[in-house]
Amino acid sequence: MIEDPYAFDINKLTYEQINKIRAYLKTMIDNGGSDLHVKANSAIRMRNKEGDIVAFSGGIFEKEDAMTLAKELLRTRFPEFVKNKEIDLVYPFDETSRFRVNMFFQMDGVSAVFRVIPMKIPTFEDYNLPEVLRSFTTKKSGIVLVTGATGSGKSTTLASIIDEINKTQRKHIITIEDPIEFVHKDNKCIINQRSVGQDTLSFSAALKSALREDPDIILVGEMRDRESINLALHAADTGHLVFSTLHTIDAKETINRVISQFPPDEQNRVRASLSSVLQGIVSQRLVKTIEGGRRAAMEILVHNATIEKLILENRDHEIRDAIEQGKSHYKSQSFDQSLLDLYNDGIISREQAKENATSAADLELKMNGFNSGIGSESDTLAKSATQEKDEDIFDLK
Repeated sequence: MIEDPYAFDINKLTYEQINKIRAYLKTMIDNGGSDLHVKANSAIRMRNKEGDIVAFSGGIFEKEDAMTLAKELLRTRFPEFVKNKEIDLVYPFDETSRFRVNMFFQMDGVSAVFRVIPMKIPTFEDYNLPEVLRSFTTKKSGIVLVTGATGSGKSTTLASIIDEINKTQRKHIITIEDPIEFVHKDNKCIINQRSVGQDTLSFSAALKSALREDPDIILVGEMRDRESINLALHAADTGHLVFSTLHTIDAKETINRVISQFPPDEQNRVRASLSSVLQGIVSQRLVKTIEGGRRAAMEILVHNATIEKLILENRDHEIRDAIEQGKSHYKSQSFDQSLLDLYNDGIISREQAKENATSAADLELKMNGFNSGIGSESDTLAKSATQEKDEDIFDLK
C-alpha cells in the first residue's frame, strides 16, 4: 500500500516551525514591515515600511520545514489545503497584532504570505484620510467602492469608515469578508461580521441573506463575480448603503470592470443602475514618503449629476477630467491631483510623484506651475452643474 505523503498525527506536532516564524513576525512588526514571505527552499523575506522586499539574515527555509509549518498552522484544515492547493486564514499573534495568511503550493513546495492586521482600527486622522471620505459615512443608501492593487490599504480604509459610523450613528452593519480582518466591537452600532467558509458558504449567499436581516449598511469584502455585483447593486437600489472593494487601478477602470461582468444585452441596465446608486469610488496607491514609510495617494470620485450622466451615456473616458474639475466644489480628486498635493506638502519627493502619476508629463507641468486651467474654470463648471436639472447638465465634450 502506498503511504500518503500528506498524512500526519496532530498529537505529534512540536510547533518548532511556527515558533521560528513567530520570531520573524515579531521582528517584522518591530520594524514596521507589512508582509512576511515564507517560501520553501528560499530565504525568508519581508516587505518593509518603504514597500521593498528585503531578506532576513539566515539560511534557507527547507522544503520539509515549509510543509511542517503548514501542518502546524492549519492542523485539522490541512486536508482542505491539500485538496484546494491554497487557503486563507487569520493567525492571531498577540493582543495587538493579527495576520491574514495565504498559504499555497508552488513548484518548490509550500509558500505563505503573512499580512499584518493591527488590532487597533486606525481613525481617519491616523490614516490621513481625506475629509471628503467622511461624507460617505452619512449616506442613507447607494454604493461606495474602494479599489486598488493588493496591499494598497483598501481594507484599512474600509475599516476606518466602518469605525467612524460605529462611533457616530445608530445602525445595523453586516460585513461579509474572506477572511475577517479588522474586528469591530459594537459601539453605537450593531455589527455582525461573517466570514466566508466559516459563517457563510459564499459572498452571494450571505448577500441574499443580508437583505432579510434588517441591515442599514452592508460591507462586502470583495465583489468577485457577476452575481455578487448584481446583488450589491440591488441592495444599494433598495435603500441600503453598500461598501465593497475591487482590484482596479482607478475610477474609470472600476466602472468598466463592473459593467463588463455582464453580457452585452444587460450592460445598459447595469449602467443605468450603477449611475444612479454610485455614491463614490476611492482608488488607492501607496507611495513612499520622504521621511520613510508610505502614504496612500487617492483618486476620489464623488457622485454628482455630471458623473451620473457620463456613466449613463457610456462616456467613461471623460470621467477623469470630470473628477479633476470637481475638486474645489465636490472635493473629488484625481491621482495626479492627490500626488501634487502630497508633493506640495513636502510628504513625497518629486520623483515618487512622477513615478506614481497617471500622466507623469502632465503632473510635471503642474509641479512647474502650469495648472492646465483646472481651478477657477472647474469651480464655474461645478457650480453651474448644481444649478441645472439633470436633463440640462452641461456637456463636457
